[in-house]
Amino acid sequence: MRHLKILFPLFAGMLIVNFFACTAPVKLVETGNYDEAIDVAIKRLVGKKKKPEYVQSLEEAFSKAMYQDMRLIDNLKAENRGENWEQIYRIYDGIDARQQKIEPLLPLIDENGYEAQFKFIRVASLQQEAKEETADYYYQKGSLFMQDARKGDKLAARNAYSSFTSIDQYYGDYRDTRQLKEEAHNLGVTHILIKTSNASLASLPPSFERVLLDFSVSDLNTVWKQYHTTPQAGTPFDYTILVKLTEIGLGPEVTNQREYVDHKEIEEGFEYVLDENGNVMKDSLGNDIKIPKKVSIKATAFETFQQKVAGVSGRIEYIDNATNNMMRAENIAVDAVF
Repeated sequence: MRHLKILFPLFAGMLIVNFFACTAPVKLVETGNYDEAIDVAIKRLVGKKKKPEYVQSLEEAFSKAMYQDMRLIDNLKAENRGENWEQIYRIYDGIDARQQKIEPLLPLIDENGYEAQFKFIRVASLQQEAKEETADYYYQKGSLFMQDARKGDKLAARNAYSSFTSIDQYYGDYRDTRQLKEEAHNLGVTHILIKTSNASLASLPPSFERVLLDFSVSDLNTVWKQYHTTPQAGTPFDYTILVKLTEIGLGPEVTNQREYVDHKEIEEGFEYVLDENGNVMKDSLGNDIKIPKKVSIKATAFETFQQKVAGVSGRIEYIDNATNNMMRAENIAVDAVF
């Protein structure tokens, strides 16, 4: 046990030393983790003595990170592919962030008087170029999808909408993308008409029949699916859902009554204001001062609740309007309360 007590601190100390050795800037540079090396070196240089190993590690990590990024950008540009511009833009964005981290430290001179050299790149114009090329790529891509979308291809319309939406992160109002997005959305939406009918022989109270056959579908709507309960001029419906009620069984009426007492304070006439001697007080004009007389009243109230439960059975049929074929059907059974 004594040996364990001695060995544990030594073992823990070795782990701590090993951890900091692995996260030392020079080790991170050697393993190619340049941006992590930059972050660690900056933390150890801010507000402290400028140790040569940290200054040199920061200088080397920055140089290698910049070379790596610019080489990748050159390769992406050489491929001459429009989709590469978004990645190029993000690389420039990373370069800009890296330079902003180091700029507050400049000039960076270590304890021995050595001044580190950092070759900055003016990325503003390069970012703007990549930004414009990225937006143009998505615009052209979306416009290409729109050709098929206008021929009735809903998937193409949704892809066009996605492409135009991608531009929003670069430009708030780019060319005519707002109009194109709206058009793409309208072309990509699937419109579904829900029809209900009472095919049972049950004679229903008008209020109950309205509850069964007339309901809101707003909660069913999604970005690409819109449900309707009435036909709309100029709106072609892609699918129709037929809800046929085939059997309705009305249960007995249930009545519940609640009794409670209601309290209220009302005004009933007036009363004079008396002074401490019991005399009626006068106002500045010599008139008697009087105030409303309030009394508390109460009444017993009876509240009656009536409801009826109906067992409803039916069938739901899903129709593809393009082919007029029934896609599927299913039976339903629910209880309705009115």
